[in-house]
Amino acid sequence: MQNLIIVIGMGELGSVFARGFLKLGFPVQGITRGISMQSMAEIHPSPKAVLIAVGEADIHETLKNCPKQWQNNLILIQNELLPRDWQTIQVVDPTVVSVWFEKKPGMDSKVVLPSPVFGQHSQLIFDALATLNLPCVQLDSTQALNYELVRKNCYILTTNIAGLKVGGNVTNLASEHEEVMLEVVKDVLTIQDWLTNTTNDREALIKGMLKAFKGDPEHNCMGRSAPARLARALNYAKQGQLAVPTLKEIATLKA
Repeated sequence: MQNLIIVIGMGELGSVFARGFLKLGFPVQGITRGISMQSMAEIHPSPKAVLIAVGEADIHETLKNCPKQWQNNLILIQNELLPRDWQTIQVVDPTVVSVWFEKKPGMDSKVVLPSPVFGQHSQLIFDALATLNLPCVQLDSTQALNYELVRKNCYILTTNIAGLKVGGNVTNLASEHEEVMLEVVKDVLTIQDWLTNTTNDREALIKGMLKAFKGDPEHNCMGRSAPARLARALNYAKQGQLAVPTLKEIATLKA
């Protein structure tokens, strides 16, 4: 069935995208933990697209085990995502969405910013989100995608990690704890530069992060994933032998 869309991971975000695909008229096959991707690929070797909607902690294992028949049709939507995550396992040119809406159980999707998308299925994503009144913007280059992915990482990591120290919401962070925010984002961008093997535009990224703050000014800084995000960041810093003094200081506070 060539118009079929596979959705791997049927949590809150996966369900949102699945609903958008269904509203466009595409049949959707969901894959949960109890369903074998390989077995499903034997039944549906050539779907229209395959959306991977698992959490960031599971993305590498899911990509590693993704059937080869599907690897040229992937759509990725994870937080903390960067090109190295798919390039290291030879996934070529996936469609990538930087999701800027929040979906929690029992609540409608809450938009912070339009969600940028890049890749062969950009129009499909744009149309699917439009059916749900979720704004989306199609990017025109890999450079634009890299900026958007790093910007989202700055937002998530800075707010979560700074929140471990100061708590509060993003407005409080920017207005009352600006020094902590800037020291954390400095360390975060040191790691992002290493992960992307480039020198990212720090001024533009901080401005982009602050624009996202204005999109949801009461967003709490410290989500439940904050300790795991800090641990991953410190692990990257260790691998790259990077100086991240503020992140290390916050880690000692939470030890």
